Amino acid sequence: MSLIKIEGGKPLRGRVELKGAKNLVTKAMVASLLGETPSTLLDVPHISDVDVVQRLLNLHGVNITHDEKTGDMVLDPSKVEQAHMVDIDAHAGSSRIPILFCGPLLHRLGEAFIPGLGGCEIGDRPVDFHFDVLRQFGAVIEKLPTGTRLSAPDGLVAAKINLPYPSVGATEQVLLSATTAKGLTELRGAAIEPEIIDLIAILQKMGAIISVDTDRVIRIEGVKQLKGFTHKALFDRNEAASWAAAALATKGDIFVGGAKQVEMMTFLNTFRKVGGEFDIEPAGIRFFHPGSELQPVVIETDVHPGFMTDWQQPLVVALTQAKGISIVHETVYENRFGFTEALNKMGANIQIYRECLGGNPCRFGQRNFNHSAVISGPTPLRGADIRVPDLRGGFSHIVAALAAEGTSNVSNVQLISRGYERFIDKLQVLGADFSVEG
Repeated sequence: MSLIKIEGGKPLRGRVELKGAKNLVTKAMVASLLGETPSTLLDVPHISDVDVVQRLLNLHGVNITHDEKTGDMVLDPSKVEQAHMVDIDAHAGSSRIPILFCGPLLHRLGEAFIPGLGGCEIGDRPVDFHFDVLRQFGAVIEKLPTGTRLSAPDGLVAAKINLPYPSVGATEQVLLSATTAKGLTELRGAAIEPEIIDLIAILQKMGAIISVDTDRVIRIEGVKQLKGFTHKALFDRNEAASWAAAALATKGDIFVGGAKQVEMMTFLNTFRKVGGEFDIEPAGIRFFHPGSELQPVVIETDVHPGFMTDWQQPLVVALTQAKGISIVHETVYENRFGFTEALNKMGANIQIYRECLGGNPCRFGQRNFNHSAVISGPTPLRGADIRVPDLRGGFSHIVAALAAEGTSNVSNVQLISRGYERFIDKLQVLGADFSVEG
């Protein structure tokens, strides 16, 4: 699949079902390396990032069975071994997940190799956070032309770690490394996203001792060994918000099965301010356009419990149809507005600025990054030829094409499968008019 031809202007109506969060299941799969017995992870989506992690775990001797229909996955790490560097590099693809293999592999094998990392081009996601953390745990790090080799012949030891920014990836690295390190690890400035809390719940099931304080401090008491877990993954908040934005932009009505209110509260407040309506039911959340005029809003992305950065891109498409001026200030990734070029090509009026607009100054304000957007609307969208730049921006382009009048040819769509399970099938269920090529 490389290109989707979309005939826009038709409201999306129907029901889609969510499985586990991309930002949790891949980390839970890595956590299985720490167990002495098999683990069972439920609601695992069939997405390319899961495929990458599964291949890497297979290379390291983990036996995996995955029922793609139910989402049940069993991971048996009883025969973990070091993989060949060439094989790791070949199978890692564009995923950044391999960096999280370091702690578990250092625990199980005393060494690890991490290839050069890829991922979406939305800004700097420095691996320095990860390597700095691992050094504090006692890891020896050697840079090679093909990647990075790590070793810990004497095992990992506890550390006191202060993160300069509540990075989700660095927090996950600490959790996966500290659970079996010798002593008490204290992490300050930790990320506390729901996916982080769900990972902590998994590690606690495995035998870890982890406490979370209200001031972003996490303490981990190292234990000698862990067992396997059985866990149902948290639903994918990002996919839920993406379908909600699609309902709003296309004047549609979508029931998102599996979505929960508590983890979506910040998004739901903003969705309502824009003029969208929703009904919360035990089985999920119905998102729909009520038929009235959409209203402009001011949004600042932030770490949890703020407005997620992954929510803003699909919602920007809907904001092009709001009457007035909306402002989006991106404070998490410095390069996340590249997707707006295609929207302007389709008729949107979006201007990008270096200044911190709409609220408080952020860490990007003095670094010359285009990290604020001003959206003037409503502006009719028209079909165009678009190339997907990244995962969330790519889904936003799909939403824009569905909302636009006329025909759009959206290429490089395979990137979207990194985080959206069977999104083509879901578009069909919702009544979208499209054809797939390649």
